[in-house]
Amino acid sequence: MISVNSRRYVVQRIGFGVLILAALLVVLPILFVVGAIVVEGIGAINWEFLTAIPRDGMKAGGIFPAIVGTLLLTVGTALAAIPFGVGGAIYLSEYARDTWLTRAIRLAIVNLAGIPSVVYGLFGLGLFVLFLQFGTSILAGSLTLAIMTLPIIISTSEEALRAVPTEFRTVSASLGGTRWQGIRNVVLPQALPGIITGVILGLLRAGGETAPILFTVAAFYLPRLPQSPFDQTMALPYHLYVISTQVPGMPIQVQYGTALVLLALVLSLNVVATVIRSYFRRKRQW
Repeated sequence: MISVNSRRYVVQRIGFGVLILAALLVVLPILFVVGAIVVEGIGAINWEFLTAIPRDGMKAGGIFPAIVGTLLLTVGTALAAIPFGVGGAIYLSEYARDTWLTRAIRLAIVNLAGIPSVVYGLFGLGLFVLFLQFGTSILAGSLTLAIMTLPIIISTSEEALRAVPTEFRTVSASLGGTRWQGIRNVVLPQALPGIITGVILGLLRAGGETAPILFTVAAFYLPRLPQSPFDQTMALPYHLYVISTQVPGMPIQVQYGTALVLLALVLSLNVVATVIRSYFRRKRQW
């Protein structure tokens, strides 16, 4: 006769086994894809590939304009999205009352996060490129990507702000501080790790998107660096799409090398964000 404790132990072991199997089913394909990209693309990585201008129909030279364009778009997206995203989260978390309007706004934000990126690209084309006459430019692309990342930043930042205990706000108010002083000096520093997580998630999505920049900024072949925010630019995601589908005879090593550079940029941004988040998390007081 199996005892109750033995039965619980068996169930627990089975549960752990299922969880480990599920984790492996998620992690192993990712490791396989990353490993394949590294193995196939590492041979293309050299100083010329990273710093030279593309030539010979992008079959030779490097991808420096695409790297610079991706960085410019990411920085532009951050400058446009972070103030509005964090500001909207502060309003919804700290100032807005729980009414049907605020609930509708939160529902709209959640729905906007699930809209396909190609829809944002068409929206950016209609608003920024045509209506506001920014043309296909870094400015139009950055604003389009910023709108696409706003729902992620607002949602995660609001959750981070709401996770800060109410006692922090109460103590700040009892010491004579205004609501804004309490938010700025107490709540925001404590919520910063979660806010950084949301910002990085949004920027990582923006940095790897192809459809929005296809309509608003990306150039097929532009062997020079942009001179102003109103110029077009090459970008790694679109460049990878072009050399993989539109350029006959493109060496497979160049394709994988470009993918490896894009992957390295995304992972580097993620590592930097993790270090910053860990630093502020150690300083958190709860």
